[in-house]
Amino acid sequence: MAAAWAASSWWGSHKPLPPGAHVASAPSAVPAADLAFIADITAADAYGRPVVSQAIFNQLLQIVRGARMFVVLDYALIGGAPVAGSPALGAQLQDALLERRRALPALKVLLISDPANEASGGPAASAVLQLLRSADMDVVITDPGVLRDSNPLYSGLWRLTASWWDTAAGPLRGATQRYTFKHDHRKVIIADNGHGALTGMVGSANPQDAQGLWSNVAVRLAGEPLDVLLASELALARASGWRGDAAQFSAAAPAAGAQAATAGAPAAVPVGSTARVQALTEGAISEALLAQLNAAGRGDTIDVAAFKLADRGVIRALLAAAGRGASVRVLLDPGEDEQVTTGGIPNQPMASELESRSDGAVRVRWYRTHGERFHSTLVMVYGQERLWFMTGSANLTRRSLGDYNLEADAAVEVARSAALAAQLLGYFDTLWSNRAALGIEYSSDFAVFANPSQADYWLTRVMEASGASAF
Repeated sequence: MAAAWAASSWWGSHKPLPPGAHVASAPSAVPAADLAFIADITAADAYGRPVVSQAIFNQLLQIVRGARMFVVLDYALIGGAPVAGSPALGAQLQDALLERRRALPALKVLLISDPANEASGGPAASAVLQLLRSADMDVVITDPGVLRDSNPLYSGLWRLTASWWDTAAGPLRGATQRYTFKHDHRKVIIADNGHGALTGMVGSANPQDAQGLWSNVAVRLAGEPLDVLLASELALARASGWRGDAAQFSAAAPAAGAQAATAGAPAAVPVGSTARVQALTEGAISEALLAQLNAAGRGDTIDVAAFKLADRGVIRALLAAAGRGASVRVLLDPGEDEQVTTGGIPNQPMASELESRSDGAVRVRWYRTHGERFHSTLVMVYGQERLWFMTGSANLTRRSLGDYNLEADAAVEVARSAALAAQLLGYFDTLWSNRAALGIEYSSDFAVFANPSQADYWLTRVMEASGASAF
């Protein structure tokens, strides 16, 4: 039994990735006018009243309403039970898709989501998916069995025992499978723009009602990277049982070499009004990120805004970059909101490690949440001439960066003088330095949530290394 457990655990964490996973498109020149950085920000004024600026979901609806041939959506969570004061995002997305389908009956819609959507969202989330299915739209629930195990010790034993009864029709109905901790975590929409080209958005925001007031970031893009990302989405849908006709979606699958490509050294500095853009998924995100962090040194700046930070490779790279003279700033969610309390793990112990091991060279601040979450993931590396940034669904954790969860990010490089670079720097500096109207404080000092507890630190390390964690 022990040998079977060990074999099942090893195979589950090392088996081949499904088609469409670990994709890196070649860096492509894209007109800067085809790119847009979008941020959702929730804060509070001096009286505790919410100050909300939300734009990502509006961009999602704009892409849906502009499509004429097809729409592909891949979101981990959709709809669900609304929270007081939060917009009904699931119903709005559902209505926009139905309205567009009524106007264009030939429009093809493929919606991909994670099994946790129906489990956590309950009947409200199921109702949205069922209504879209009844309108003859393709709804695919990803099969977690095709993914590698992020929690191998538990998953190996689960496969040998409870998995036989923990099916959709079985008595357990997912009660034990959830602790395998592997999900489709992507937040992607791709559609035709009505003029024979692709448009899309990659970000950190779910159209889930309970997350309607969370702070998030996204990038809207066009061009060749979307061809590769679209092929990835269709391949993953096929691996989860979809039997639709991929030819009805305008972009053909990329050449075989495109999916095998990985992120290499930083590309040449773009000039003029163009940017270099890559679509990256799963482990390819880590490769591109570490290549940029490891190349940073004196005269460079690294700015990180993250919902979760625990990956050892990223932490070591940040410390090494600070040791080489790079300026490093890290803005984190404190994990202290009213809805999901995590006791500050993993961010608080990891932030304390960054501060102490760098002797303060790595500066950390906390986003001030008020019941919502700072759900953004954004990394910028820049100097005098260029700015490179990455954003998307991937948290800076082993699960997101280690070929376990399904993730999607976009990496963009622009000239430092570009308007897009100024927008990104303005966003981060506003949150970091509290450059806002009187009374609004976006972030607080490191000391507010500093956690030097060795017990919490080693608990985080063990949870991260073993995969026995939800982050």
